[in-house]
Amino acid sequence: MTKRSSPTDSCRISFLSLVPFLLIAFGLAWGILALFIFLPDQMTEIFGKLTGQHPLFFLAVYAPAIAAFIVVTYSCGAGGLRRYLARLMLWRCSPAWSLFLIIGIPLLFFGGSALKGNLFAGPIPFSSFQSLILALVLTAIKGPVEEFGWRGLALPLLQRKFLPIWAGLILGVIWGFWHLPAFMLSSTPQSAWSFTPFFAGSIAVSVIVTALFNTSRGSILLSALFHFQLNNPIWPDAQPYDTFLFVAAAVLVVWFNRKAMFTKEGAVTEVIPQAESRMMPHDPGSGTGTDY
Repeated sequence: MTKRSSPTDSCRISFLSLVPFLLIAFGLAWGILALFIFLPDQMTEIFGKLTGQHPLFFLAVYAPAIAAFIVVTYSCGAGGLRRYLARLMLWRCSPAWSLFLIIGIPLLFFGGSALKGNLFAGPIPFSSFQSLILALVLTAIKGPVEEFGWRGLALPLLQRKFLPIWAGLILGVIWGFWHLPAFMLSSTPQSAWSFTPFFAGSIAVSVIVTALFNTSRGSILLSALFHFQLNNPIWPDAQPYDTFLFVAAAVLVVWFNRKAMFTKEGAVTEVIPQAESRMMPHDPGSGTGTDY
């Protein structure tokens, strides 16, 4: 990690900070799940059965965010963490991206469900309005929190060394592989899925979010919203056909953003914005990108 800076100093987190970030993100998540995999009886007796709503499962999911907060705070102090969290205030993107987030992602799931043949086959999964709201709240406070780590910290650091297309692909491999232990536990949501299409989908989605992250000047908020839409319990089960559609969408996103994806112009490379209150479009590392 880089040496801690005083709150008034500008702070640039080192590329090598990826190492402690990944060690914490993988160590915490894989450590928790490994205990349930190799010591199932003992862990269940002490903590209860691990499910998708278990506090320890939430802790495992939060591992990338926890790792990012530790790295940022250690490197740049509380002031740096505050500026890093200011990326949550970045919400502007082009109308096309807004439509993709609100309408495009659901269409991919419904299209995948139609290919699967279960578009109208399954019953409505919620027995009441209250159960629907609860499912949406739990979804919002679980998976999307990962984005503090994956896109908030890892992606900018990777884009210092690699073009956005390669940074997105590399992070997609890391992100997909990070989920692997969850597929080995019968009580987790991932246990009902096949890992191979999920892994391919993670890479495709990572490429798409890379373009969104850069064109929004590094918005963690929009990345989290994208992640929420991927996990939205309202959308139908489309595994593994949704993967094919997300791969196709990734190809289109790269094509429409080919200038931004194959050059470093507009790529966000700073974890912590240099300006505390706002990031100007032409600030180094602010990232303007090509609007999709």
